[in-house]
Amino acid sequence: MKGLKRTHTCGELTRENVGQEVTLMGWVHRRRDHGGVIFIDIRDREGITQVVFKPDQPDLMAKARKLKQEYVIAVRGTVDARPDEMVNPDLKTGAIEVRASELRILNEARTPPFVIEDEAQANEDLRFKYRYLDLRNRILKENIIRRHQAAQAVREYLNERGFLEIETPLLVKRTPEGARDFLVPSRLNPGKFYALPQSPQLYKQILMIAGFDRYYQLPHCLRDEDLRADRQPEHTQIDIEMSFVEEEDVFELVEGLMKHVFEKTIGVKVETPFPRLTYAESLSRYGTDKPDLRFGLEIRDITSLVAQSQSDLLKKAASEGGAYALVTDRASSVSRKMIEHLEAVARKAGAAGLAWGKIAEGKATGILKHFTEDSLEKLLEMAQAPEAIALIVAGERLRSLKALGQVRLELAQALDLIPEGQYRFVWITEFPVFEWDEEEGRWTPAHHMFSMPFEEDLDLLESDPGKVRGRVYDLVLNGVELGSGSIRNHVRDIQERVMRVIGLDRDEAQRRFGFLLEAFEYGAA
Repeated sequence: MKGLKRTHTCGELTRENVGQEVTLMGWVHRRRDHGGVIFIDIRDREGITQVVFKPDQPDLMAKARKLKQEYVIAVRGTVDARPDEMVNPDLKTGAIEVRASELRILNEARTPPFVIEDEAQANEDLRFKYRYLDLRNRILKENIIRRHQAAQAVREYLNERGFLEIETPLLVKRTPEGARDFLVPSRLNPGKFYALPQSPQLYKQILMIAGFDRYYQLPHCLRDEDLRADRQPEHTQIDIEMSFVEEEDVFELVEGLMKHVFEKTIGVKVETPFPRLTYAESLSRYGTDKPDLRFGLEIRDITSLVAQSQSDLLKKAASEGGAYALVTDRASSVSRKMIEHLEAVARKAGAAGLAWGKIAEGKATGILKHFTEDSLEKLLEMAQAPEAIALIVAGERLRSLKALGQVRLELAQALDLIPEGQYRFVWITEFPVFEWDEEEGRWTPAHHMFSMPFEEDLDLLESDPGKVRGRVYDLVLNGVELGSGSIRNHVRDIQERVMRVIGLDRDEAQRRFGFLLEAFEYGAA
């Protein structure tokens, strides 16, 4: 590259640069030979610029004809404005082209095993094998750049508010959390292992006890758990901890953080404050603790309507917990095939089945034939229309609600009820501290064991653990859990009582968490 110095990226030239001599360096994205003229699209991480080779320089044309996809090149030339009819509005540089005066091939490339295009479909195993090629894809590259921008925005926002970025250890003591640990053998202590952190949970509590007051980091968290669309063995999270705060302080801080990050990274203005639902409300209305609020279609409790019906089968099922329904005015849009699919969704989610019926032109069909006229009127009121369809699950309450929550999402997608480009945040609060593990026959932490129970629920710790609510909150966006937090427990007696509920007696608690319990006795905040 002697004698050539990159002057611009491939994504920044505009008509303001017309007439300037520039040098671009990057990869050959595409070559088009139009007989007398050759066009090359040169690509780097910032974008694509069109370079034109004209016949008045035959040596340069001959060199350009040798170029193949993914060759690495340097091009010197003059910026020309494209004619108005040739402007490409899809490119940042679409109003100009570079008329080449010099070309150097910096490195040749074999034919790639797949086409490097935005929407190119390639076998996933092949993409992973050639990850360095896959990452040249514009969409993947923009995701990585946006991730960097988001991290910078997080640091900017928190630094301005007096937070300290503090790194915590990666080789840690194993403690029981939500998933299995990755273990690392110790060379100096044969037979003993470090764990890789599932989160900086204990360390940030120690930092608060130490008086650091406002902490954050962007830690790597590692969990040995089954893969899902939203679960990976390794992830990075925004980890924040504060002393001397209540829930309102946390909500205000995080809402401001989301507003800042969204505006900085994707230019979207986020409305605050975010709505709030308790865990119980979210389950009752949406059948999940991660509700998508971009559309309505709330779950209705129709237990009283079923009780008045002539369907003995439905009444028997409802007697085990209740009857719940999704009611919509889109009766004519819901086909028999769609209902069969929704029934399969409900069964997979644990329901015994999915009853259904329509009201149209004053007549009821399906299960609704067994409902009273008064009940049919109430269903039409729920639909706010002269026709309706009701999808009904009856049985044990929690299982029925969760099944309808899954049906709700499938139905919304099928009916195209989910608007694009909307961001609907919601706080879910007052989670249960414990959940019952049927396989192990014991109580386990619903989130983690270090969250503070509500003061008014402390008396239930020993008598009815399932009713103990925690000062725990999740932030949900469009049906996806973005984050989780809580007011931390910093009182030794309460922490030991929580540990006893999940089966850790005093000796076991001392063995595993003695360092933390002792720290609580030295002025924990």
